[in-house]
Amino acid sequence: MPSTTQVRDWLSARGWKAFAFQRNVWREMRAGHSGLLHATTGAGKTLAVWLGALQAFGDAEAPLSVLWVTPMRALSHDTLLALQDAASTLAPRWTLASRTGDTTSGERASQQRRWPTAIVTTPESLSLMLARADAPDVLKRVRLVVVDEWHELLGTKRGVQLQLALVRLRRWNPALMTWGLSATLANLEEACDTLAPGAVIVRGAQDKKIDIATLLPARIERFAWGGHMGLTMLPAVVELIDTAASSLVFTNTRSQSERWFQALLDARPDWAGTIALHHGSIDAELRRWVEAAMKAGQLKCVVCTASLDLGVDFLPVEQVLQIGSAKGVARLLQRAGRSGHAPGRRSRVTLVPTHSLEIVEASALRAAVEAGRIEPRRPPEAPLDVLVQHLVTVALGGGFTPDELLAEVRTALSYRRLTDESWQWALAFVRHGGESLRAYPDFQRVVPDDAGVWRVPDARLARRHRSNIGTIVSDAVMSVQFLGGGRIATVEENFIARLKAGDVFLLGGRALELVRTEGLTAYVRVAKPGRALLPRWNGGQFPISDTLADAMLERFDEAREGRHADREMRFVAPLLKLQADWSALPGSDRLLAEVQTSADGHHLFLYPFAGRTVHLGLGWLLAWRVGRETPATFTVAVNDYGLELLSATEVDWAERLPALLAAVDRTTLRDEVLASLNATELARRRFRQIARIAGLVFQSHPGEVRSQRQLQASASLYFDVFRQHDPGNRLLRQAEEELLSAELDVDALARTLARLAALPLQIQRPARMSPLAFPLFVEMLRERVTTESLAQRLTRALAELEAAAGGQAPKDVGERLAFGQERDKAAPRPRDARARRRRR
Repeated sequence: MPSTTQVRDWLSARGWKAFAFQRNVWREMRAGHSGLLHATTGAGKTLAVWLGALQAFGDAEAPLSVLWVTPMRALSHDTLLALQDAASTLAPRWTLASRTGDTTSGERASQQRRWPTAIVTTPESLSLMLARADAPDVLKRVRLVVVDEWHELLGTKRGVQLQLALVRLRRWNPALMTWGLSATLANLEEACDTLAPGAVIVRGAQDKKIDIATLLPARIERFAWGGHMGLTMLPAVVELIDTAASSLVFTNTRSQSERWFQALLDARPDWAGTIALHHGSIDAELRRWVEAAMKAGQLKCVVCTASLDLGVDFLPVEQVLQIGSAKGVARLLQRAGRSGHAPGRRSRVTLVPTHSLEIVEASALRAAVEAGRIEPRRPPEAPLDVLVQHLVTVALGGGFTPDELLAEVRTALSYRRLTDESWQWALAFVRHGGESLRAYPDFQRVVPDDAGVWRVPDARLARRHRSNIGTIVSDAVMSVQFLGGGRIATVEENFIARLKAGDVFLLGGRALELVRTEGLTAYVRVAKPGRALLPRWNGGQFPISDTLADAMLERFDEAREGRHADREMRFVAPLLKLQADWSALPGSDRLLAEVQTSADGHHLFLYPFAGRTVHLGLGWLLAWRVGRETPATFTVAVNDYGLELLSATEVDWAERLPALLAAVDRTTLRDEVLASLNATELARRRFRQIARIAGLVFQSHPGEVRSQRQLQASASLYFDVFRQHDPGNRLLRQAEEELLSAELDVDALARTLARLAALPLQIQRPARMSPLAFPLFVEMLRERVTTESLAQRLTRALAELEAAAGGQAPKDVGERLAFGQERDKAAPRPRDARARRRRR
């Protein structure tokens, strides 16, 4: 094994020197300790743990000594190259490989004939290895598991899946070392205990210099709205890219990245070949080419999504641009760290607001970064669908006895409070599907043998389970390829299903014409650019975080006192002044409400600044609480800053709102929230995901691919059967709990109600719509009128408001709405951002 001197010589030959935190990691690893290394992006975390591994047991050639787990398979190639660089000199006999969803069957077979010393993998591929019949013999050799970007997994079911895999590996090797790497965590102790109980925390360099700038528009818009692509900022973005040698342009959605990439090419055709597109649906080979070209300095700009948030070492990147708000401090830090990605280098990120209120978010983000305020991530509590999947996986990987496995599972932090009743239910579910499915052989997946060891005796069911391991649930995707056979990318099945032959859409930076579809393949050819649709991908619409919302309210407090802390706040001063003149400014010490009457009805605009998810639940709750006493029809619209309730009949909000906002205990609030909305249909939708993870429905069978419509129909059938014949089914209960926690965030709603109940209520009755009310008005209109009518309606409204404010309405309303509608067709706003009509 290499000595510390050899390691230091290797570093010195590259002009580097070991940092104190890296030497600390090496000492802990030589002592056999597990740990969590927390340091800024680009500080040298990967080298700290990898060089520690080489020093701890680099002389060994044992197969599968190290498993390096990355949250994204797109990172595996870059990670593998980084590890090979050091191993080739310090441990030349070591062999390294990648094993992810992108690994071919031939590569997998080659690995299994002679396992590499270290493998870079994902949580899903690790669970697939646990499902091998020889898993105990193969995986008991593992001496170290490294979890890269632990913060990305911690608060998800994928993180729970990894927790269960780790406790399984520790059963086979109690001396297993586990190390996590993270740059953006607030709850370090909880994160460390979740990864490995008793592990040490090593804090690395936290003094990363980050320059956060905002690209301000030519003029302030006092009446702005969200939901468009932000392409009015295109000329300024082009100019900024032109001044730098290399840039990453982050967007929050894949459809937005496609549109911006095409817009940049249209603006600068001479950049063709020097700018590229990168997101998760682009073919893996093309993604790797983009990453390699960027590292080699061959590309001037890459337009990307969260696919480049993590891990990939882009040392040449000079600057990062974020289109629209990052919506969270941790996400901004992660993306900013893609530039200057090396110890001692300064990172540069420029925020490109898509509307005026995002300029306040930009100011608040910088303040939160300077104060070191980062959002915590909490591990899920005992998800039974993940447990059920794990039971089948373990049964395939050598089998289990229930009592021993229960003790093992309870060592995973997410299952530390798993009840005996839930455990017995899970066992019954994998044995015969529970009471309502007992008669169906397909659900008799795991049965005890004569020795009491639970195994999967049916080879067909075993193959089916292995084909569907994982907790990532998304719409079925189709491969898009040219008629000549060249594969371009993948796109959601629902998008292709809406197209007919001859339709044109943008994908991979190309205008493509659909020729035909066969199975799950869409054949296309290059088309002349025209009005293009955009591929639809779910997700990517991030709600504002509590940390950022609090920082925004603090900025409003300062503005109310006449203090404008930075150029962003000075720039939006006219907007804030108009808000204060016509109504009032929100703040951390008051709850602002605005009451108005118009031709549309009676409006309540409320500004809790709790994020769109909480506002959705709060809007439904308020409507329901009013409806208990007075039947009324309400339409609800929300955004990250507030909510609007529109009713046909007048409500005395000044008198009723304090009581309506009363905080209650969680159980009462839970019942009220469920009563206030179509909980059955929302729970049914949530159940589809749970059914997929638990093995009730399958994305695919060996030799068969099922459409998303088939999956949804199957899941809905089980949902109805359970409700009718097995109402105590714990997966039904989990669907309800996940609806409350994940989609409506009832705990955050409870905290918000408690906060609002303690604040004085300031009710304003402005003569006209305020700048804060206008974006909620737009959200309400989006669901009620066509694009053309919406443009006409907004043009009139803006003209009237600007005239009253002494200004001039913008002339590009229709253009911006067109971009917004493209986004709506391509990647619709989440359900919580849409206007909802509720009859009480």
